[in-house]
Amino acid sequence: MSYKVAADFVVLVHFLWIVFLISGVFIGRKVRSVKILHIAALGFAVIMQIFGWYCPLTHLEFWLRQRHDPALAYSGSFIIHYVEKIVYIQLSPVIIFVLTLILVVMTTYIYFKGNGK
Repeated sequence: MSYKVAADFVVLVHFLWIVFLISGVFIGRKVRSVKILHIAALGFAVIMQIFGWYCPLTHLEFWLRQRHDPALAYSGSFIIHYVEKIVYIQLSPVIIFVLTLILVVMTTYIYFKGNGK
């Protein structure tokens, strides 16, 4: 049971990480350390897309789910079911890459606009 809970927690953290990638720019404009983390995270996201890598959180979740025996506990989780549909959205890698690049361009614009450049 603990592996299932841990895997569900990883999915939730993964979802929050995606939210940070999308909206972290708004905090990053005011907090320099968040800005540095946000830019590094976006860079890592682009590198993962270019090389076709999976996010380390995905590997961790799969590893935890493999250790969980579904016969021992309730197999579903209402919240995680819907969060997983967002985290593991069914889009082609090309579309995800284009959306990532759009996010990077928009973030760059917001950071520069916020600094008066």
